[in-house]
Amino acid sequence: MTQAIQKTLRDSAGMRWTALLLLALAMFCSYIFMDILSPIKDLMQETRGWDSTAFGTMQGSEVFLNVFVFFLIFAGIILDKMGVRFTAVLSGAVMLVGACIKWYAVSEAFMGSGLEQWFTNNLNYIPVFDELGVSPFYQGMPASAKFAACGFMIFGCGCEMAGITVSRGIVKWFKGREMALAMGSEMALARLGVATCMIFSPFFAKLGGEVSVSRSVAFGVVLMCIALMMFIVYFFMDRKLDAQTGEAEEKDDPFKVSDIGKILSDSGFWLVALLCVLYYSAIFPFQKYAVNMLQCNLTLTEPAQDSFWASPQVTIVQYVIMLVVAAAGFASNFQKKKNMQYGLLGVSIVALVTYCYMGYMRQSAESIFAVFPLLAVLITPILGSYVDHKGKAASMLVLGSLLLIACHLTFAFVLPMFKGSAVGGIVIAYVTILVLGSSFSLVPASLWPSVPKLVDAKVIGSAYALIFWIQNIGLWLFPLLIGKVLDKTNPGVTDPTQFDYTWPLVMLACLGVAALLLGLLLKVVDRKKGLGLEEPNIK
Repeated sequence: MTQAIQKTLRDSAGMRWTALLLLALAMFCSYIFMDILSPIKDLMQETRGWDSTAFGTMQGSEVFLNVFVFFLIFAGIILDKMGVRFTAVLSGAVMLVGACIKWYAVSEAFMGSGLEQWFTNNLNYIPVFDELGVSPFYQGMPASAKFAACGFMIFGCGCEMAGITVSRGIVKWFKGREMALAMGSEMALARLGVATCMIFSPFFAKLGGEVSVSRSVAFGVVLMCIALMMFIVYFFMDRKLDAQTGEAEEKDDPFKVSDIGKILSDSGFWLVALLCVLYYSAIFPFQKYAVNMLQCNLTLTEPAQDSFWASPQVTIVQYVIMLVVAAAGFASNFQKKKNMQYGLLGVSIVALVTYCYMGYMRQSAESIFAVFPLLAVLITPILGSYVDHKGKAASMLVLGSLLLIACHLTFAFVLPMFKGSAVGGIVIAYVTILVLGSSFSLVPASLWPSVPKLVDAKVIGSAYALIFWIQNIGLWLFPLLIGKVLDKTNPGVTDPTQFDYTWPLVMLACLGVAALLLGLLLKVVDRKKGLGLEEPNIK
């Protein structure tokens, strides 16, 4: 009887995973909006006059306020002071506001307006930031790109705040339980947003035969409304948990600035933080250009307009098949009966092959890149469960670095060799994209669950915020660098499907080399200091 009275929502596996599902769905929606313009980079150049520099500057602006106004640090303090549920709802509201601004910036209503004129004439010089070479705007940047950048900055504040809040929320609900599995599962579901974006952003932009990039962004705004609702439902679940446990959202021991100093003085923390920025800088900026990179390196022939492969229905069918791949593969990890596990795994593999065949028949770069998270959805829970029960988190990071290097070098040098091959190029692209996605799944499964081993529970929110802030420096810098390198190495190229991506991809491969060296160093530090990164989470 006493045990029944003491049982809380956190002790119920169903309620724990329901809380996780709410957080993951909110992040799923935010991941879609984060890359909503990535698969239609060519349309942004054709309809809004955004060259690669304008596109990269706008994409990098997402994290500008987080990096240079230190908003993420403040977000961590808010999280530690106000708690998970308040910060979750706040982040959802901020993301929605930013999304609405970005939608208006690329809409037809903005074109020719007084606001467009104002942005054309202003924000061409930002004191201090221009001198430092880090301004989010520049002389000649299209007005729509400037205003979209403003909205994306606000969205980025909410998105990164949501990221640290979700990580803290998972620690709150799963500490001492299957935490790596939970973090890996949350990221696996959230990354389905990347595939969803790649499939549906071009679908809405070209719906009805008339190109309108604002329709794609409007789709993202609707999803941000859903994300806010998910956070509100989580708010009430989390409040009930605290009522049961007697825990308070505000800390009895108030936050001190000296706490940040303690975090920053830890060498293990710095290695994890730098690994994070290298990993994410080699992946997220690449996602923003990946579709265009495939358009430039693959021989794609549009199907006949009156065929099934060119119809809107094929998009829906392919997305349903993608969901089957993800759902069956993900569910196979939780089956205790071997025949059920292998059966679901078989369904997932058959559906994946079917999806790839449809992508080939559609001759669509965006639907080809949409396979990026699918293998990650399958193996991330496996990796998370392995870290929970066996450990070896640092070793997984080393493996992930090796795969990262191999994939970017394949895109840079091997894929262009198959440009004249209609089948060979697409096969190389599919295999490389799937491996790249699986390498990225090593990060949430092994890196994020390691942070609670490095810092006190009282400052986990601030620790995650510092890591995200350091990560955001890379997420600001590398979209901008890729755009500038593209324009510099492709002088006079005006066709957005004819760029040479060799040097941007080599630059990203170098990030993988740096991550590999840091991963090996982390293993040495872990062995000397006994950080426990190679030890299992469940003991």
